[in-house]
Amino acid sequence: MSILINKNTRVMTQGITGKTGQFHTKMCKEYANGANCFVAGVNPKKAGESYEGIPIYASVKDAKAQTGATVSVIYVPPAGAAAAIWEAVEADLDLAICITEGIPVRDMLEVRNRMKAEGRKTLLLGPNCPGLITPEEIKIGIMPGHIHRKGRIGVVSRSGTLTYEAVAQLTEIGLGQSSAVGIGGDPINGLKHIDVMRMFNDDRETDAVVMIGEIGGPDEVNASRWIRDNMKKPVVGFIAGVTAPPGKRMGHAGALISGGEDTAQAKLAIMEECGIKTTKNPSEMGRLLKAML
Repeated sequence: MSILINKNTRVMTQGITGKTGQFHTKMCKEYANGANCFVAGVNPKKAGESYEGIPIYASVKDAKAQTGATVSVIYVPPAGAAAAIWEAVEADLDLAICITEGIPVRDMLEVRNRMKAEGRKTLLLGPNCPGLITPEEIKIGIMPGHIHRKGRIGVVSRSGTLTYEAVAQLTEIGLGQSSAVGIGGDPINGLKHIDVMRMFNDDRETDAVVMIGEIGGPDEVNASRWIRDNMKKPVVGFIAGVTAPPGKRMGHAGALISGGEDTAQAKLAIMEECGIKTTKNPSEMGRLLKAML
């Protein structure tokens, strides 16, 4: 059992003929059961060709019809990425994972509002995210596969590199991961912390969760309050950006503090109030979790 994806998931790559799409599709194909999972690529101009033995189709709809793929990973450049997400949504895929960074906020607003208005079933992960992995089964995205081990700890994070940091710590102290999910740092994105925490709470093979957030926005606070009222498993929390000055936009598109509850200090305080064990030192995440089990 895992959340969102497993060794039987069938995946297509949108943007498979670009440099980034090719590199990461090859890496994912070589990880665990990837050779059986990555079944299609999409590029309207290259239909009928193939890459690494993966056939390329003209549209998401075609790829789904021909291969039964239910998940898409998107490496389309920023100008066309929102349209690529919508194409996956329109084809009624279960999950679209958008790795692309730098999609205009307005484009994402249009896509997300349309998804809501039409009640679409497709879940969106990202954009500007590293993807997700179920260790030793399948990875979809840009994370380094070798640091992951199969286990019973869930990881959910807004930061790509801190996801890898938490995973590496857990692996080092002998705790593997059930799934690790990068939700991305953009202000307008798909799945939030709260959505992924719900999934981990319901997953019989996840015993505890590491939740990593960043300054800016209400996501971590919303998730913390849900955890307080509903979560049956221990949670360790970390917020990046403790030293960030208020009112200044930091590296991530989502990391803009306006004051109030979206500073790192405020988020950490609320997480503690909600029963989440927090640390201000990212190198302590794994040890802290182990002490709680």
